[in-house]
Amino acid sequence: MTNENLSAEAERAIEEIEDKNVDFLRLQFTDILGTVKNVSVPADQAEKAFTEGIYFDGSSIEGFVRIQESDMRLKPDPETFAVLPWRNTEEHASARLICDVINTSTGEPFEGDPRYVLKQALERAEALGYTVNAAPEPEFFLFEEDEDGRATTETSDFGGYFDLAPKDLASDVRRDIIYGLESMDFEIEASHHEVAQGQHEINFEYDDALTTADNVSTFRTVVRAIAAQHDLHATFMPKPIPRINGSGMHTHISLFTENGENAFHDGDDEFDLSETAKQFIAGILEHAPALAAVTNPTVNSYKRLVPGYEAPVYVAWSDRNRSALIRKPAARVPAASRIEARFPDPSCNPYLAFAALIHAGLDGIERGLECDDPVRENIYDFDEEKREEYGIDTLPANLGQALDALEQDEVVQDALGEHVYPKFVEAKTQEYDEFRVDVSDWELDRYLEKF
Repeated sequence: MTNENLSAEAERAIEEIEDKNVDFLRLQFTDILGTVKNVSVPADQAEKAFTEGIYFDGSSIEGFVRIQESDMRLKPDPETFAVLPWRNTEEHASARLICDVINTSTGEPFEGDPRYVLKQALERAEALGYTVNAAPEPEFFLFEEDEDGRATTETSDFGGYFDLAPKDLASDVRRDIIYGLESMDFEIEASHHEVAQGQHEINFEYDDALTTADNVSTFRTVVRAIAAQHDLHATFMPKPIPRINGSGMHTHISLFTENGENAFHDGDDEFDLSETAKQFIAGILEHAPALAAVTNPTVNSYKRLVPGYEAPVYVAWSDRNRSALIRKPAARVPAASRIEARFPDPSCNPYLAFAALIHAGLDGIERGLECDDPVRENIYDFDEEKREEYGIDTLPANLGQALDALEQDEVVQDALGEHVYPKFVEAKTQEYDEFRVDVSDWELDRYLEKF
């Protein structure tokens, strides 16, 4: 008998649960810092989960609610149903459903849910007549584990950019990761070894921004789980090894109109970019210092954002080189015109990062901001005087400076919302304060016997 309260998507998910012998469901969501959380329930609770939701204590989740208002409800999105590849046999399987978080006292979406924050950004875009597509390029390192199973910083291979085996010894690991992702309906475009030893990249196709943010969270989970099956530790830490390239998450963005046309494309423009696209770029560049607190949210993020390691630190855009903050990639067809924000890193909360980027870009469109000409030279080669001549600023040098910029930027604050913004700043200020009072091994090696 069909439950009239079930949507067609939920009914299909329940059919898959039965067909694929799923016995446990992981109801997944993220906290403000982007850490994936989940509540596991028996598969026979699926109908209840879809119709009533599953209750949990939100007070134990970073940045969620106070103890006196702790009851939250998870509302699974049936379109996110996927069997976990490392929990799948003929007899038993586990699956995940990504959830929206509901405030039980009001029955409304919880303002502190990062997925809701992104949905609000997409509603703003929709009100202006746009849908938002995104495609990230998350990089990661694979490290050996020690005899106790703890992560080291010993790389699992000696490969370099686009190397093949035998130098790229992790190619089999990437293959298994790709098989796992494809089993969860990812469309993989390419994978390759990155510049640094032990560093890798797997690219998946463009999709709407919400699905893409869901995919980033899933991607990080799958990569870690399958790497662990190979006795390796996968990390999305931006700069785990000093003096070599760090890991970024270059993010491609485009807007489409209600009739399906690419709002970023103009074939009559020298760069094939519409005025809308240039205004969007101008918005991101204007808000870049504050955006960095969200797109590059850790102390370690700013060890990657230094000149000399192919990381963008200069607030400019280019159609030719990768030294600028934003690049206009070549497009095979007009529908593929897009911009590439090169500064985010994979430690960010993808929901918050995408929301902040979208709000900043839309602010540029709404205010009709003018975009400076692209910088077609390699900015890495500029000295300070030449950067001043071109009017090129730099990103914040550390998390503290980025938080200062965020506290001066109402657009990015509004992107995060009244609940998330203060909680995010509180957590990140504490992180930076702990870093400032700590004494590193570098300092001990440098100063302990010298002074």
